[in-house]
Amino acid sequence: MANGPPAHPEMRHYVNRSGWLRAAVLGANDGIVSTSALIVGVAAAEPEAKTVFLAGFAGLVAGAMSMSAGEYVSVSSQSDIEKADIARETKSLEQNPETEINELVQIYEERGLSAQTARTVALELTEHDALGAHVRDELGLSEVLSARPFEAALASGVTFSVAAAVPLVAAVLAPAGSIITVVLAVTVLALVVLGALGAYAGGAPKGPAMLRVVVWGIFAMAVSALLGRLFGVVV
Repeated sequence: MANGPPAHPEMRHYVNRSGWLRAAVLGANDGIVSTSALIVGVAAAEPEAKTVFLAGFAGLVAGAMSMSAGEYVSVSSQSDIEKADIARETKSLEQNPETEINELVQIYEERGLSAQTARTVALELTEHDALGAHVRDELGLSEVLSARPFEAALASGVTFSVAAAVPLVAAVLAPAGSIITVVLAVTVLALVVLGALGAYAGGAPKGPAMLRVVVWGIFAMAVSALLGRLFGVVV
């Protein structure tokens, strides 16, 4: 049956963006914070421009590869779990169909349906798409929220690279002796923008998102700068 128009066309939902948006915001945030922290830490210990640039560029490349690989591996693990659960559910439906129907009935009763209505719904959904009903209502999985490893890896790697380039370019263009000040200022601004964009893309309040990324970003850079200044080493 074809889907009709939404009941409230003016009301948009953003949950279908949660997979790639989570990976994108994580990648961008890590790109800004880790690269800025690295640059600030190196500049605090060795403020020579070439050293700072090489450290920042190496951090950008290594970080982008690490983020992409990490997202792919972690989301693939999630996908493997989902597939294994679906396989077990498929086998159980073949071997214990009545037990599986009773499980649906119990789920629907717990959601507020009467016993008779719950059984009617369970039987009709089982007749229409038994596996789909159990995947959705018993396992809590859906096509919108299913794990997508390649999508997560691409979103995280690309956004990390773009975001990490911001403090790196700021460090390159900063006047001699002002690298830390310029990078810190640019980074805070970039984090504010990231928080606002992430909230906008997800339809969430902007204030808490901006505050969250700025506070944690400043904390990470402060620790890195302190270590670099105290020990005179690259952190």
